[in-house]
Amino acid sequence: MSARVIVAMSGGVDSSVAAAMLCEQGYDVVGIAMRLASEPATHIAKRRGTCCSHDDFEDARRVAERMDFPFYVIDLRADFNARVIDNFVSEYLGGRTPNPCVMCNREIKFDRLWSRARALDADYIATGHYARIHRDDRGTFHLLRAADDAKDQSYFLFSLGQAELSRTIFPLGNMTKAEVRARARELGLATADKPESQEICFVPDGDYARFVERNSAPAAIRTGRIVDAEGRALASHDGLHRFTVGQRRGLGIATGDRLYVREIRAESGEVVVGRRGELDSAGLIASRVSMVDESIASRGETMVEVKIRYRHAAIPASFNLEADGRAEVRFIDGGPAVTPGQACVFYRGDEVLGGGFIERALEA
Repeated sequence: MSARVIVAMSGGVDSSVAAAMLCEQGYDVVGIAMRLASEPATHIAKRRGTCCSHDDFEDARRVAERMDFPFYVIDLRADFNARVIDNFVSEYLGGRTPNPCVMCNREIKFDRLWSRARALDADYIATGHYARIHRDDRGTFHLLRAADDAKDQSYFLFSLGQAELSRTIFPLGNMTKAEVRARARELGLATADKPESQEICFVPDGDYARFVERNSAPAAIRTGRIVDAEGRALASHDGLHRFTVGQRRGLGIATGDRLYVREIRAESGEVVVGRRGELDSAGLIASRVSMVDESIASRGETMVEVKIRYRHAAIPASFNLEADGRAEVRFIDGGPAVTPGQACVFYRGDEVLGGGFIERALEA
């Protein structure tokens, strides 16, 4: 009897090819699409590309029909609103910059996929993420970067532990995007040349500040002053949610220097700006840290490379995990500004060791 695998299908080419490859390998495939966000406006969907729309689900259904496996859509909008959108809004209101894709993987996608897998007596779950899983001779599972570094998505998966990795498949981990599209054309899949989704699925127009304002009580918007490091007022602002550490554009300050957001103070409503060199930090404090292999946590100070944003190059650092799930990370040669709220992910070469969420910067 073939092993059953639940495949998360977004209606894009990646998840379509992942499902098709597993069918070809003899798995008993069941496709599941998750309705997470409200349907975007048609003109926005066409302009930017989205996921989770009715058309996306129909594209996924056509792939399932062609490859002859069952396909279902499950409505997770209530959970998504409570765990991802509410977090997104509250983080911005608190002066932090969230990463909703990390939260969605952590709180919704894998959690809900596993609950469906148990209900359907499935042995594995699979997604179209570009990442790899390796099992060593001792039976320990390792999460690795994708072979295609330009498409690598291991950053978003750091919360997966041994139990999850042992029953997860990433069929695209050793493929490039060009190879995935070529494979889709060979299979005659309707999604072969479909554009990639853009922006955050629930903010398809990319206007995060307006989204936060629409989903907040007016009293929750924290206005205040833009100040320099000495506390001198340079301008006023309409809300902390309009700023992120490292931001240069849209500050509304006319000076002879290029100024960047250095710090956001939720308590006072102040946005502190400075010159580029003033943003540098010695490291960071991370909270809600989880490790792929929990034995790493007992090793004391550990040398790692840390990514402080998805598109940021990994930085050599020392890492020390405390008992409360917080970690002190110190950059070996100093580092750039860090953004509270963003995920920081610890690597050793191609391997993901774990990660957490940036709480604050350590002063240089």
